[in-house]
Amino acid sequence: MHSFLSYLLSVHLLIFSAASSFLPSNLLYTQESPTAETEAQTPSQDANAPADENALGVSVTAPGAVLMEATTGAVIFEKDSKTARHPASITKIMTLILIFEALEKGSIHLTDTVTVSEHAASMGGSQVFLEAGETQDVETMIKCISIASANDACVAMAEFICGSEEAFVEEMNAKAKSLGMNNTHFVNCCGLDADGHMTSAYDVALMSRELIIHYPKIHDYCTIWMDTMTHVTAKGSKEFGLNNTNKLIRQYEYATGLKTGSTSLAKFCVSATAEKNGMKLIAVIMGADDPKHRFADAIALLNSGFSKCKIYTDEHNKKLSALPVKKGTLNTVQVEFKNPFQYLSTNGEDFSAIQKEISVPEHVTAPVKKGDKIGEAVYRMGSEKIGSVDIIASEDIPKAGFSDYIKEIFLRYFS
Repeated sequence: MHSFLSYLLSVHLLIFSAASSFLPSNLLYTQESPTAETEAQTPSQDANAPADENALGVSVTAPGAVLMEATTGAVIFEKDSKTARHPASITKIMTLILIFEALEKGSIHLTDTVTVSEHAASMGGSQVFLEAGETQDVETMIKCISIASANDACVAMAEFICGSEEAFVEEMNAKAKSLGMNNTHFVNCCGLDADGHMTSAYDVALMSRELIIHYPKIHDYCTIWMDTMTHVTAKGSKEFGLNNTNKLIRQYEYATGLKTGSTSLAKFCVSATAEKNGMKLIAVIMGADDPKHRFADAIALLNSGFSKCKIYTDEHNKKLSALPVKKGTLNTVQVEFKNPFQYLSTNGEDFSAIQKEISVPEHVTAPVKKGDKIGEAVYRMGSEKIGSVDIIASEDIPKAGFSDYIKEIFLRYFS
């Protein structure tokens, strides 16, 4: 009996010893004597920190303007960028976002047939003269919107996706809110002047970035200079020419889009996208007095941006070591960088001075979920912090249970 009790006591001590090896001495995100690996980098800047708005040394004649680097979202130049103004047809950038979202979700397809309603056919302003009852496929509608800025095609697509233009506009405003477009309110999907239909240059840059980064297919449409569509109605079949309203497609060699607009209240607007040597820029001009100044302002911003800006990307080619885990079903967890690090420079900084410091705890405590923040990589230029990237768990590590402890004991002491 005594020997049996001794045996039970020894097993109990083994269980306690094994279990205690899983116990944490700190919380998951508390750093305990963090290790720091420092390695020299080449170019970089905080992706979220706007550059000095005067860094370009360029002026524009329009009352509202923004130059944004598309990959990082960094603002390079701005002029009265948060003032709400009438947007005219650059409204259609948001309409196109929702169209491409619907395509991505599979709720609509490029080959789907869209029937034009009386309401859609009644739109004034820029149009392709769709008739009530006429049918076109989704891809043709996208071309009509992207190339010819067709109001009738916009409304037809809004009704096709959401059942009514009003419901579609509600989705536009919800999307604007999610993008942080704080000075925006849409009343229609095409940009015709209406009370309360307003946005700002900065907000236009935000939605332009959303469109070109997440749906680069848009460039295949908005860079078409001329195309045709075919009206098939009770009157017969007739070809109709589509001419691009964005003259930068022909005037500026780096142009990739995106959308123009003009009404009596909005005056002349453009969201001009361009790419040179891998750098993507968005120049938004609002309220220009005429088309000539609209495009001249956009070109001035783009040229200055391309000449003075450079961007550094750290793709994190060096793999991170696994970290010890306490109280987990596994003893280590694999970790990774959440995303590449990018830094935009407008003043000729020496990128070789950038340092990358990796800070992680000595161990983490289960449970750990994939995507949990474990540490971070901090980037400095001299003593100045210029940005950071989260280090996250790349796998789930459940918390160990009693059966896991028993298994550990047998593997450790009896195998």
